[in-house]
Amino acid sequence: MSHKQFIYCWQQSLPPILVRAALRAVVIICLTVGTLGILGSTAHTSNAQAVFPASVAANTKLINTTKRIQGKQTLSKATTLNATVYHSPACNCCGGWIDHLKTQGFQITDFSTPDIERVKQKYNVPDNLSSCHTAIVNGYVIEGHVPANDIKRLLQEKLNIAGLSVPQMPVGTPGMEIGNQKDPFTVFAFDDNNSVAVFNKYPSS
Repeated sequence: MSHKQFIYCWQQSLPPILVRAALRAVVIICLTVGTLGILGSTAHTSNAQAVFPASVAANTKLINTTKRIQGKQTLSKATTLNATVYHSPACNCCGGWIDHLKTQGFQITDFSTPDIERVKQKYNVPDNLSSCHTAIVNGYVIEGHVPANDIKRLLQEKLNIAGLSVPQMPVGTPGMEIGNQKDPFTVFAFDDNNSVAVFNKYPSS
């Protein structure tokens, strides 16, 4: 007997009200299990990055890494790492991130501006990826406390994207150190069409 025949016989042998009740119970169980699975999968998400819509968090496919952008430099020992950083005068953590880049060989041009939002609009930073400062590094937009190694990887691979972002200000990112505390965080890549993909992930300490 096939499974379809079994279900048909089972339905015929029970009163309709019991069949409906049984099917409703199965649906409720499936929905409950699915909800618990979703909650469990996001249980370790950093509080600082929990504001993202599901469409961003679920999109883990990397943006095409095979395409090259003409005019952007290939990272080598001779490459000058130039970073122009825009930040609010009241932001202290931005200075910590700038110091992090300096120790990694970046040459910094520092601009303090009271209208950082205008800078983000100029460089088309997606609203849900915004942070406290915006930088331009060798033609790429770098938003927030992105680790220097991720920027160097981006420059080495010359990906066909607009830039990278660490949204909000997760504790433990460069410039946001608080003792040994470190939240898990994600480095996102985004392109000119506001498509977003995971570039790198960092666990908690």
